[in-house]
Order: sequence, then C-alpha cells, then structure tokens
Amino acid sequence: MNTKKLGFGLMRLPLTDPADTTKIDYERVCRMVDRYLEAGFYYFDTAVPYHGGGHSEIAFRECVAKRFPRDAYTITDKLSFFIVKKSEDLEDFFTGQLERCGVEYFDYYLFHAMNRERMELAERIGAFEFVERKRSEGRIRHVGFSFHDTADVLEEFLTRHPEMEYVQLQLNYADWDDPEVQSGKCYEVCQRFKKPVIVMEPVKGGLLAHVPEEAENLLKKADPNGTVASWAIRYAASLENVVMVLSGMSNEEQMEDNISFMQDFRVLSEEERGRIRRAAAIIKEKEKIACTACRYCVDDCPKKITIPDYFKLVNRISMFGEGQIAAARKAYAQQAKSAGSGKASDCIKCGLCEEHCPQHLPVRKYLEDVTAILEE
Repeated sequence: MNTKKLGFGLMRLPLTDPADTTKIDYERVCRMVDRYLEAGFYYFDTAVPYHGGGHSEIAFRECVAKRFPRDAYTITDKLSFFIVKKSEDLEDFFTGQLERCGVEYFDYYLFHAMNRERMELAERIGAFEFVERKRSEGRIRHVGFSFHDTADVLEEFLTRHPEMEYVQLQLNYADWDDPEVQSGKCYEVCQRFKKPVIVMEPVKGGLLAHVPEEAENLLKKADPNGTVASWAIRYAASLENVVMVLSGMSNEEQMEDNISFMQDFRVLSEEERGRIRRAAAIIKEKEKIACTACRYCVDDCPKKITIPDYFKLVNRISMFGEGQIAAARKAYAQQAKSAGSGKASDCIKCGLCEEHCPQHLPVRKYLEDVTAILEE
C-alpha cells in the first residue's frame, strides 16, 4: 500500500430504486470508479452481504474488473461467518466470491466482523487453514480480519493468530474513548502487535458529516471550505500505521469531496488535532444517557430488554440531532425483533436493572424516555 489512503467501500452504492438495495446504478458507479482511479486511488472493498446476496461483488465485476486491467486496482473480499458455519461450505463460498468479482485472486481477504464467538467458530471449522491453503495456491495475496469486539479479545485474537497481516477497525474520533466500541484501545493493541490498520466507519456511518452546530463552527473556523466529514477522514488517515481509510461513497459529490483532500493528503497539525478533540467533547456533552454499556442491567431483566442498545439509539439522536429519529426508530424495531428482546415499554418497573447499574442511573425513567422517543 502507498500513500493513497482513500479506499472505495462498495457498501453504500447509488441505487436506481431507493427502496431496493440490490438495484445498483451501474452507470453512476462506473463514473465514480473512473474518477477514483483517475485520481490515483486503487483500493476496493466488498463483501457478500453488501447490497444483499453478492450484488456489491457483481457491481465490482461489471464496473471495475471487466473494464480495467488487473494491475489497475486491488480488491478486498471477506469470509462472513454469519453465512458460512460449516467447513464443507468454505470452498463453494470462496469460489462464488471469485466468480462474482470476476477475478482469479483476491489481493486482500478478511475474516469478516470478527468477535470472540466468530473466532472460535472459524477455528472449529478449519477456516484459518482453508485461507492459508488458498494463499499458498495464489488465490489470496494477503490475509487479515475486520473486528468488532473489545480490545482484550483483539489481543487474544492476534496472539492466537499471528499470521494475520493486518486489522480493519471501526475507528473515528467520536468512538475513540467509547467504552463499547473501544476504538482507541483496539488501535493501541494493533500498535503493540505491529499490525497495519485499515479504517472502517471513519465518519461513523455518516454521523460525523452532520455534527452539532457548535462543533461544526469550531471546525469551519479553521477550514471554511472544508466539509465536516473531511475532518473525520483526515483524523483517521493521520494516525500512525493506518494504511487505508475506507469511505462508503454513495454519490459523485462524496467522491469529489474525498478526492479533494485525500489526493494530496496532508497529516493533521497539532492545532487541528486539538480542534477535533474539542469537537469530540462537544458531541459527548450532548449525550443524554451516561451508559457505559457494561450490560449488567440486562443479566436479570425478566423481560429481556437490551437496555444499553436502546440507550445508545437515544444518545445518537441527542448527539447528532432529530434527523436521526427515523433511522433510530427503524434500528429499535429491528433490534427488538432480531434479538428477541422486550421493548422498552415492556418494563415492569422491578428495579433489578438499577440494582446492578454501576453508574447508578435511573434506568426505569430512561426506559420511559426510550418509549416516548422510539416507539411510534
């Protein structure tokens, strides 16, 4: 990897039908790909679940692999253990990925969205040995993993699997000290193990493109022509040992903005770092519920209410504005359904959650707030 640190994440591509994520607008994607490569960038990232059932991979084949020589780009794909759960499925899954992407090998291959449970599953079904075999066959050039768990699990993962060449982390200035995401702590683990870092979610799923007005004014004062999102991406790209920063670009405007400050990338100055720290503090001050997501409150809840998950959604609205309400309500409904957990309104006021809460939060009162805000 060279100094061109902007990666094209093929997760949020433009659509011909906004209601159907499989309906990718190939014509627009081709224009974006042309502009991206023309600007000197080359790193594409996809996965089977993106745009549903391999449609992101197919878009890569149609818009990149069929239109450019193999040495003009690199492609990263992922082994998803929420799809592959048995050893006998590994070969077909991998072969299907190569076919959908239209390539004979992957430059980078990731164990996808790893945590402790998926690490142990991968070990049980022989996935590490399978990937190493594909690397020896020339079907994979480099191996790594994307990660969603705590820093201690990351340390255990790298200790048990030193053959991993790099780590993809959710890393942004808002999550740096977050007790749940642990961006900073995970980054420090990678530093100790001397593993290069690829950054995902540098703009926190778009949230850091629309920060509270006070934080926006602070950043705009230093760079009136720069976008708020540019600060988040430059923050991630300026960190030592970060070799690539992924951006899930959804339109030409986002592409042009990213190219404008990443083509001739300039590391953040100390004064700029200070501004970002102050912006992060402003965002944190907007937090409504000081929950650390320890999850002690969930253990004995008779209604199985996933309290920290709901509090996080309310905090997203208070920190980033009422424009987040619709998305938070949708996430709330999905969480209650997929996790099989109770809704906030199911609370029977038993008080066990408050007995377990190390922060001594008025959990029952906050659940009433969740009900009022997120239940339609």
